[in-house]
Amino acid sequence: MLIALLVSGLSVALSAGEGIGDDSPYQANGVKVGEVHQNNAIIWTRLTKNPERKMDGIPFPDVKWEKQTDEHGAVTYFYPAPQIPEGVTLAQMNHIVPGTSGEIRIVYWQEGSVDNMKLKTIWTAVDPDRDFTRQFTLTNLKPGMSYKLETESRASDSGPEGQKINGSFRTPPAPENPARVVFTVVTGQGFHRRDGGEMGHKIYPRMAELNPDFFVHTGDILYYDKRRPVAQSVEQARMKWNRIYALPFQRDFHNHVTSYFIKDDHDTWQNDCWPTMKNDRMGDFTFKQGQAIFLEQVPMGESTYRTVRWGSDLQIWMVEGRDFRSPNTMPDGPDKTIWGEKQKKWFKRTVSQSNATFKILISPTPLVGPDRGNKNDNHSNKGFTHEGNELRSFIGQQKNMVVICGDRHWQYISVDPKTGVREYSCGPTSDVHAGGFREDMREPMHQYLNICGGFLSATVERQDGKATLTFHHHSVDGTVLNEDQLTVSL
Repeated sequence: MLIALLVSGLSVALSAGEGIGDDSPYQANGVKVGEVHQNNAIIWTRLTKNPERKMDGIPFPDVKWEKQTDEHGAVTYFYPAPQIPEGVTLAQMNHIVPGTSGEIRIVYWQEGSVDNMKLKTIWTAVDPDRDFTRQFTLTNLKPGMSYKLETESRASDSGPEGQKINGSFRTPPAPENPARVVFTVVTGQGFHRRDGGEMGHKIYPRMAELNPDFFVHTGDILYYDKRRPVAQSVEQARMKWNRIYALPFQRDFHNHVTSYFIKDDHDTWQNDCWPTMKNDRMGDFTFKQGQAIFLEQVPMGESTYRTVRWGSDLQIWMVEGRDFRSPNTMPDGPDKTIWGEKQKKWFKRTVSQSNATFKILISPTPLVGPDRGNKNDNHSNKGFTHEGNELRSFIGQQKNMVVICGDRHWQYISVDPKTGVREYSCGPTSDVHAGGFREDMREPMHQYLNICGGFLSATVERQDGKATLTFHHHSVDGTVLNEDQLTVSL
């Protein structure tokens, strides 16, 4: 079966599994390969009823949030109409990707090995209570290697075969290996702000052209609290994951690139949220449910904060910014936190123990900024000054350590005037998603500023007795907009 999509006048044929029967499962969401270390990786899979998302359904209505004030001056917010029209079910709506029961196994092998010996996991049923997903942990991998994989599916042990997905990924080089490493970073990915039509976001094929060793999504992977629809139930929240990762550009990229995922506010629950925040517009959908769905929809290990070594010259830290945070409205002071004490101790300990040439903190939100004065959700804001100072002071004392952040809808490089901490903002995934800052708001701490969409790439390599870390900010079409290089003599 072939599904044809028309994009910018070009007809693109998408293989949906030739020879598959009507009762066979598909994999419309492809695979996500994540949490990859030198010797292990997690493979995320999902079985779907159809080969592609629904393209002939009912469009979600654009129901805007409205404000009302009672006779006492109290303000409440409400939606004047439901997110799904009365008398209509989610199954009838456009872009849905319903799951289905069945079994999956992973076949994988080291690329280029002499005998291409293939290893297989056991057939395992997907979990209907977890959106028909299943995650597989591959162990005993070798560092610095490329692996091929195939996800096989079937309806049951006696049922028909389903769609197969071919994929690949790379494991990090050993800590003593001075390998060249290339990676890309993005943030802010809205389904209705995609710039590649029915194919998805244009940055994904552009990033793939760089042949990255790995990829990091810093959060706001999707927007539960943005319209068409606002997710007011677990089912609607899952639908948002299903549709964005059925977009061909996203799906093909993740089938073949080692990826790490970080969550932020919009893919946890709602804007600028914290665990005890009042639910004023998310219906029956809760913060706790949002936490669980994130673990269900991306490959993830025991902790959402973690560190990964990529050869002798690079180590990255990815942190959790929602689960442990104090209310944004709490007065600032030593007890107010975004990271929580346990995570901070882990971060300081593991950074201090690292002998990597370059150390990079990849944060869902800024530590340096500058941000706008009306914001109060990150370490560059006034409301988190105490912990922000603590973290910037520590990072500034480390050798060759920088910060990459997401969340902000513009690209920048900033240097904190007090501690010298250098921060790179990757910017949002599309130009229509860019905004919130202006060129006339530039400050002396800005080394680079651009109000646009795109992505950040970084390359670590050795040249002429020196280790270099080179950053490029790219436009949505892949054009290099700015270059910044750090050099260490060995």
